[in-house]
Amino acid sequence: MKKYYIGIMSGTSMDGIDAVLVAFENDKLQHIADHTLPFPNKLQSDLEELVKSFQTNLKMIGEIDHQLGLCYAEAVKGLLKKTGLKASDVEAIGCHGQTVFHSPEPPYPFTMQLGDGNLVAAKTGIRTITDFRRMDMAVGGGGAPLAPAFHQYFLNDPSEKRCILNLGGIANITILQKDETKVIGFDTGPANCLMNSWIKQQKELEYDKSGEWAKSGTVHMLLLEEMLQEPYFKLPAPKSTGRELFNLSWLKEQLNSFPNLNEEDIQATLLELTAQSVADAIKNVAPETEAVYVCGGGAFNSCLMERLSFHLDNRKLGTTDELGVHPQWVEAVAFAWLAMRRITNQHGNLPSVTGADKKVLLGTIYEPTAF
Repeated sequence: MKKYYIGIMSGTSMDGIDAVLVAFENDKLQHIADHTLPFPNKLQSDLEELVKSFQTNLKMIGEIDHQLGLCYAEAVKGLLKKTGLKASDVEAIGCHGQTVFHSPEPPYPFTMQLGDGNLVAAKTGIRTITDFRRMDMAVGGGGAPLAPAFHQYFLNDPSEKRCILNLGGIANITILQKDETKVIGFDTGPANCLMNSWIKQQKELEYDKSGEWAKSGTVHMLLLEEMLQEPYFKLPAPKSTGRELFNLSWLKEQLNSFPNLNEEDIQATLLELTAQSVADAIKNVAPETEAVYVCGGGAFNSCLMERLSFHLDNRKLGTTDELGVHPQWVEAVAFAWLAMRRITNQHGNLPSVTGADKKVLLGTIYEPTAF
């Protein structure tokens, strides 16, 4: 019997909310509809300031948590309006929430995603699952990445040695395997976060469309070599990172030794950093990889895709469109799937990816039922 689920994702790029309605039936996935809701300007600027400065207070955290809950609920309503379905037709919402800090290192690892699941459930009338990461961390995992479990389940093909590459704010890879206990997945480093932050600071643009500004510049090889010395790149998997490391403050430190560079050359170097660090990670952990399928916003950056192809030594490079899932919606669909796994009492993590001690149920359930 066909079951409807909604997945909601707002990633490290902080450019808005992606909501997708999918149906699961007999281990098959059907994409029904999708909807994007931009963040209100004030909320977006508050979030960006929070992750840039890490300076906040309890009142601000609480208010952002509330506002995000309302925005997620609004995205769900907009999605249902497109389809004509009622809230009662949907089994559950899987809402990742907005990550504002992720620190998986001991002695006190934690991760923080904002977006009140109580509000989402109450305002939509649909059972809502949030807080997907912390149970994995409670059993020794890094809490991320979680999408590899979905990649392995739906995008795997034993006849081809595949890597799924997500280019959001942060880049992460999934090396698919015949045996799910051997799947490799981790954050390789920055994808769009540094490029987006730099072009916003210099040109007041949200992102570099198709990498055009980067393409107008020249890669500064000494700066690139300096950036590649970042210790994170050399850490073994499992590992995860975010904007708490790769941000404008990090970039400023790298630029201290290279004053007076052209702005477009810095952008070109940041794009090259993403392409080379991703390709190095794939070749180091899975040199036998035959094909790389890209999802996330970076899939639409033609300059970045060209440089990736170069550094991947002309391995097949495509997008997840070829596998049946549009690159913009892969992560949102993954959280719809994780919601289904939680409702049906199936594990959502892959210990080989996150480093957890065991498989566990992921997510906290918020019920809207009135008594």
